Amino acid sequence: MKTSFALCFALAACAALTPRAQEPAPHGAVPSERQLRWHETETFSLIHYGLNTYTDREWGYGEESPALFRPAALDAGQVVAALKRGGMKGVILVAKHHDGFCLWPTKTTRHSVAGAPWRGGKGDLVREYADAAKKHGLRFGLYCSPWDRNSAAYGTPAYPPLYQAQLRELLTQYGTLFEVWFDGANGGDGFYGGAREKRSIDRLTYYDWPAVWKGYAAAESWATFTPKGRTDPARPANGDSMNHVEGPSGHRDGAAWIPAECDVPLRKGWFWHPNEDPTVRTPAQLMDIYFNSVGKGGCMNLGVAPNRDGLVCDADIRSLDAFGGLLRTLFAANLASGAVAAADHVRAWRAEPGKQSPFAPDNVLDNDRATYWATDDGVTNATLTLTLPAVAEFNVVRLRENIRLGHRVDGFGVDVWQEGQWSEYAKGQSIGACRLFRGPKVKSDRVRLRVTSAAACPCVSDFGLFALPAALTQ
Repeated sequence: MKTSFALCFALAACAALTPRAQEPAPHGAVPSERQLRWHETETFSLIHYGLNTYTDREWGYGEESPALFRPAALDAGQVVAALKRGGMKGVILVAKHHDGFCLWPTKTTRHSVAGAPWRGGKGDLVREYADAAKKHGLRFGLYCSPWDRNSAAYGTPAYPPLYQAQLRELLTQYGTLFEVWFDGANGGDGFYGGAREKRSIDRLTYYDWPAVWKGYAAAESWATFTPKGRTDPARPANGDSMNHVEGPSGHRDGAAWIPAECDVPLRKGWFWHPNEDPTVRTPAQLMDIYFNSVGKGGCMNLGVAPNRDGLVCDADIRSLDAFGGLLRTLFAANLASGAVAAADHVRAWRAEPGKQSPFAPDNVLDNDRATYWATDDGVTNATLTLTLPAVAEFNVVRLRENIRLGHRVDGFGVDVWQEGQWSEYAKGQSIGACRLFRGPKVKSDRVRLRVTSAAACPCVSDFGLFALPAALTQ
């Protein structure tokens, strides 16, 4: 009787595990849960505001008086609301730039808002931005410069504990942060408590700054990356990704999941300057950045700079509002909705009455990153075809992999059925979290995805078709 019960229990357990056991195994490095949420954020802004705003500098020297910080109408809610209308889903505040001025009442230095006339020395700008982000439904993050041109301790053994204390304050007092930004600038001339000298550090031992990728992502961008210095491949390099072998593109079989974050200011500079209104990027330019960042599997980090009143100025708002409107219009209607999806190969599974295959082709149409079409292990060459309800006109294609299972596809093409034959519309190597293609307008009722090579069976979660707003096609 005991043996019979144990056997039945074992069989029941195996049966319960069978459907999950049919899922493809992850391939290579995969993102953490936090990184998955980061990928889903896609667009966010880096806010530069501080003493540099009042001195008309990009990099403060560290000797500037906190008395300069006296915004007349500072409103974090106005800034965050403008970002939300502009399509941003997160905001990262520069809590301390290289000049060492802290936008929160830190216990580590007098060089902070506590020494400024703003709010009678009782203000906390980090708190105001954290609260505004929460109110408007944006994720919140912080930037804290490792380089501190004000601190007398910088470049000495006394500085790391001081900097760690600043991070501890920021990480424990302002709620959950979706990202913490560490700048690569790491030494040079400065005030340094009155020493007025140049200080350098051993960047390989003093602190480690993980590379983030500047500007557009590479044409083929892999989120997997093994940091290898150009001068010493056995060790990671510090500074931006250009100091790494294949830094801008990542490595196809990299050891870690380190995706591209493409940061770029809305204006010429990161901080606000009174003569830079003519340099504000146009909505069309911002859309181009979007396609080359989010559309290459990374995230778009747009620098926005409040003016001396502590507000986003009108020129910036006009551009943000228009860009956000274009994004909403572009993705308002997926022209692939209602299509019939079919594939030449679908992963086998233990069928259950009334349930659809968890790997069915039409999973690519449900706008869910976690559901996907998959083939059997060993099948790395497959085709998925969408037959649309009617002829549709489109010029944007969106593809996504289920990145919980890693980068899998190595080569693919997208074809359009025209005049009785298939015509290639787009092709590439990496798909990742999101791959966007813009092309000429085409009309068709059939499109297909050809996976021509893959390191493991493909797991495609999205195949969408869209039409660019008219303002971007004129």
